[in-house]
Amino acid sequence: MVERCEETPAAPSRGEPVATKLHRIARKARNEREFKFTSLFHLMNEELLRGCFAKLRGDAAAGIDGKTKAEYAEHLEENLAGLVKRLHRMGYIPQPVRRVYIPKLGSDKHRPLGIPALEDKLVQAGMTRILEQIYEQDFIEDSYGFRPKRSCHDALRALSETVESGRCEWIVEADIKGFFDNVDHDWLMTLLEHRIGDKRIWRMVKRFLKAGVLEEGKLYVSDEGVPQGGSISPILSNIYLHYALDLWFEKRFGKVCTGPARLIRYADDFVACFATKEDARRYRLELSTRLAKFGLEVEASKTKILAFGPQAAARVKQEGQQKPETFDFLGFTHYCSRTRDGKRFRMKRVTARNKFRAKLAAFKQWLKANRAKMTTRELWHKVCAKLRGHYGYYGVTDNSPGINRFYNEAKMLLFKWLNRRSQRKGMTWEKFNLMDERFPLPQPRIRVSMFAQPKPPVQANLL
Repeated sequence: MVERCEETPAAPSRGEPVATKLHRIARKARNEREFKFTSLFHLMNEELLRGCFAKLRGDAAAGIDGKTKAEYAEHLEENLAGLVKRLHRMGYIPQPVRRVYIPKLGSDKHRPLGIPALEDKLVQAGMTRILEQIYEQDFIEDSYGFRPKRSCHDALRALSETVESGRCEWIVEADIKGFFDNVDHDWLMTLLEHRIGDKRIWRMVKRFLKAGVLEEGKLYVSDEGVPQGGSISPILSNIYLHYALDLWFEKRFGKVCTGPARLIRYADDFVACFATKEDARRYRLELSTRLAKFGLEVEASKTKILAFGPQAAARVKQEGQQKPETFDFLGFTHYCSRTRDGKRFRMKRVTARNKFRAKLAAFKQWLKANRAKMTTRELWHKVCAKLRGHYGYYGVTDNSPGINRFYNEAKMLLFKWLNRRSQRKGMTWEKFNLMDERFPLPQPRIRVSMFAQPKPPVQANLL
């Protein structure tokens, strides 16, 4: 039975900072797992929105309203006061998202990008901050995507721990077909109402879902999908998959498995680990049925079951294969290997081939577009920043080959496009190396350890 209350203990106290009120909501949600919050929208005040405004990107593209952060800041207090008034009389109507298309990394195709209006970004950021206080207490430990103090590297460490422990010997790699475009609005609202009883929150979420997309002067509205480009999309998506996938696995499916079973999810990208092949097969079948209930579909071409673990090599050898299969997760190809002395099993990873090509293609496109717009020094410093960013993500334990190869390819591309800045082709390797000595390109090195055990989140929830 869900507890209901007309005014939660998180109701405002005069003079209290909004951070204290949010903390009280988080504590209530953590201590009372079935509590339904009916008074939240009052927190959408000037103090909360002012803090959210400060975190908006100043260089972000404008939505259909044409307003930038700098323009809105010129009369910030007046604008926030007017926005809050419209919100609390429910007179605020989100505008359609402006859709543009940008080149897709590593291909000639383009992918859609949604750009919300500035006030829509602001309101979504405020609502996200409120919803996070509740759902961060509910989300499972192995959900890592778009959550505070969690990252892709945390998900990769969890996977390493599970596979290398030897308790799980089978992996199911699965993919949801077009997840963000197929979230069912009715289901999302039903799931949201498990914890949220504030009707004004419901109405505002519905308005964002129905705001639609404006493309080439035409408005498109759908009963499916989450707002493109909006900061509220990640938490709404996590709520959807929390009920549709995570809780089902933790509370039902995993309970009847033979031996350990673990689902590790980052947004809509997830893998499941099992002790037996029978459980892996059963999961693959039941996963399709479970997701179909919520209007989602498994992408069959990207879903497979594979032996993966300390005993995988022996298993596949019996079946006539030379070595265990690999699988991709979060931009890395994972493969079975051994420690340097050959005594223990190790799961290792290298940059996935498709991601490597896409990153290199994007780097090439950037060089081509900017070589004539910047001085050599400016371009060089930007390249250094891009290389550091690449190492920051892909520079994980065992991936020295991947980042070394990227460094060498990127260096060749940089020389090539610097040499094309004019018809004279004045950039020689001698000049290039002198530049590299004076302003050294960052050398590839491992930045992230897959062995380190990070501190657990302050408000983790172990189901």
